[in-house]
Amino acid sequence: MSALIQAQNIRKTYGNGEAAFTALRGVDLTIEQGEVVAVIGKSGSGKSTLMHLLALLDSPSEGSILVNGTDASTLSRKQVDKHRNQDYGFVFQQFFLNGDETVLSNVILPLKIAGVGARERKKRGLEVLKSVELEDKANNKAADLSGGQKQRVCIARALINNPKLIFADEPTGNLDTATGKKIENLLFFLNKTKKITLIFVTHDEDLAKRCQRQVYIKDGLIVPRARNVAK
Repeated sequence: MSALIQAQNIRKTYGNGEAAFTALRGVDLTIEQGEVVAVIGKSGSGKSTLMHLLALLDSPSEGSILVNGTDASTLSRKQVDKHRNQDYGFVFQQFFLNGDETVLSNVILPLKIAGVGARERKKRGLEVLKSVELEDKANNKAADLSGGQKQRVCIARALINNPKLIFADEPTGNLDTATGKKIENLLFFLNKTKKITLIFVTHDEDLAKRCQRQVYIKDGLIVPRARNVAK
């Protein structure tokens, strides 16, 4: 395996003066190609901040994020946007779908942003919907789907650009246990068959145990596993 992302002594502070809050306090983390990693901790621990920095959705106050060995701070905004759109997929607890648009339109949005032609967008969109068993829902409005179907649409959208890595932030948080397990199984299947790196941000110990590696965050620091860290 080779390093896909490296966080080197990153700190993240929000606000200034007495109102300042430091969410991360000097974190080092390396994610290898093909890994399945759980970043686990209670609310306010810094786990979502860490994901946003690793995903290049935000920049650290101090320290460096290396992407394939390159310091992300040396990349232009256009390069960062292109890298994030081509190499990363995102699956969030809140879905972030446009309910008034069709399932297919939601899925192919990253391709539209990338300037891919309409015919190719439709072809690839139907292919990824088939992979998550939703091809028959392509023309349905996203608002009409069940929670589990919506999350599968999110996974299809995450897959549309053949990403190297998928960030999954509490991907089963809004789902019942049985449906959540199906979504987990689908993501693990994608790792096994397509070698997609998975980073789960979660407070779910059961999901974390299924991952190859667990990274525990407490008060903005990576800590050894401790009792009650996720509660």
